Amino acid sequence: MAGFGLPNFGQLTEAFRKAQQIQQDAQKLQEELEAMELEGQSADGKVSIWLSGNQQPLKVRVDPALLAEAPDAVEAAILEALQKAYQVSTSTMRERMDELTGGLELNLPGLGG
Repeated sequence: MAGFGLPNFGQLTEAFRKAQQIQQDAQKLQEELEAMELEGQSADGKVSIWLSGNQQPLKVRVDPALLAEAPDAVEAAILEALQKAYQVSTSTMRERMDELTGGLELNLPGLGG
């Protein structure tokens, strides 16, 4: 069979084993991301927003003194905190996914590996 460019059975078995392990690790990672509370803050520290590692909104804290300011200042601080929380959350998720898949090397002959 190897003459037709197909991988040998041992290589195929190892590839399936690695894929199964990655699937199990991905499930664990998904659970970890859901449990995370990642904070983003406005530059003045008057607004904090927490997201999970999956970008789900969890909670918001606004300094009451900020609410006395002009509405556009309040809106800008909330948006800034949200953007920072989103950036932290997405970069954390990306880093964790890279850790999970970084060692994946199937190298299967005949399958473009």
